[in-house]
Amino acid sequence: MGRWLRRRVPAALAEFILFTAKQAWACLFGASLLAAIIGTKLFWQSDWPLARYDALFLFALALQAIFLRFNLETWAEARAILIFHLTGTAMEWFKVSAGSWVYPEAAFFKIYGVPLFSGFMYASVGSYMARVIRLFDMQFAPFPPMAVHFGLAICVYVNFFAHHFIWDARYILFAATLVFYVRTRIWFRIGQSWYWMPLPVAAGFSSIFLWLAENIGTLTGTWIYSGQSLTELVSMAKLGSWYLLLYVAFATVTLVDRSPVRYSPVAPARKPPARRSRSARLRSRQACSTPG
Repeated sequence: MGRWLRRRVPAALAEFILFTAKQAWACLFGASLLAAIIGTKLFWQSDWPLARYDALFLFALALQAIFLRFNLETWAEARAILIFHLTGTAMEWFKVSAGSWVYPEAAFFKIYGVPLFSGFMYASVGSYMARVIRLFDMQFAPFPPMAVHFGLAICVYVNFFAHHFIWDARYILFAATLVFYVRTRIWFRIGQSWYWMPLPVAAGFSSIFLWLAENIGTLTGTWIYSGQSLTELVSMAKLGSWYLLLYVAFATVTLVDRSPVRYSPVAPARKPPARRSRSARLRSRQACSTPG
């Protein structure tokens, strides 16, 4: 696709199209789940034997199986996504019990007022993050110490619960993300060229798209925030919540795979080395194992 584009359009435009296409491909799980939410809202009937939430749960299960069967996600990525899925579901149980939002429809696969498909919404964020890192060959440099990285994620996650009982520390956490990651560049590759973006800026852009997706969820009545009407947009404060939650998702992914992390500020090579064929790699191994 890249070679075809570069022969027909200016190089800068081709790079932008490829960047957009890769981002869309990385969002495949979330986009598919969002399409299912919209489609079931439009066509599902309340008197059908299968509840809409249950259909979404079964769809999400099937989608995850397809991703693994056709190697759209690796098993290592799936482990990170599962961790984020479980932590997200735990937060859903707490938030619904606290009255922050509600899932108004009935379902069989519903525990403590939370339909089980909701965990896959968090999984879709983890899926995007794991896939986008792989698709763009991302590297993060210079990276803060791992104790700082995971410590911040834990503080963010705890604050989602604790602010119901004590003061909300989100503004301190916002500042912490800038202090710890302001120097961290996300290096990503399109074709043979490397580009970079500050990590907090990338998190800010991603939170905007998540906020837009969340508005689709509320406009379809799939979940409703306390005091919100179906035609009302989600509060802009949720942008900050998504921004912080992305750091939890990022920490979860790096918990399983730390290979993209670089502690030095050295940029990647402008032209990555060509991938050797399997036969060439075998010949190299044989040469290395030959005595003398």
